[in-house]
Amino acid sequence: MSIEPVIEIREMYLEDVQQVISIEREIFLFPWSPGNFSDSIKSGYVCRTVVEGNTVLGYGITMMSPEEAHILTLGVSASWQKKGLGKMLIEYFAGYARLEGAKSIWLDVRESNQGAVNLYKRMGFIHVAIRKGYYPAMWGREDALVMKLEL
Repeated sequence: MSIEPVIEIREMYLEDVQQVISIEREIFLFPWSPGNFSDSIKSGYVCRTVVEGNTVLGYGITMMSPEEAHILTLGVSASWQKKGLGKMLIEYFAGYARLEGAKSIWLDVRESNQGAVNLYKRMGFIHVAIRKGYYPAMWGREDALVMKLEL
């Protein structure tokens, strides 16, 4: 008899930061620093990981304000992408935000990150603005698409 691995979302702890950073560096050319993640945890942002046992497969950080939530970062290990974990995290944050009374969720995404843009659109996010030159890029700066989900 084999036991199926359980994939779950749980709170992100300081002890998780090293695994989170490994994923961050694997999937982003301009990753957040360990301090960015540690500071987010210490500041009380909604910091979550998707785990299988003690292994972090993905993560997300959301900042709550009275009527809206802002997804600050979200990432899934390259070997676990396209398996529903990003969707799982977004659904989690949407549910959390609803319970906290938020009316919308906002996020910024690189214009070139079409996989993420398509996921967000499938989940009901709409493109509402562009932040010119928001992200660092290999060739200078890259625009961010500002997207919003009404809850």
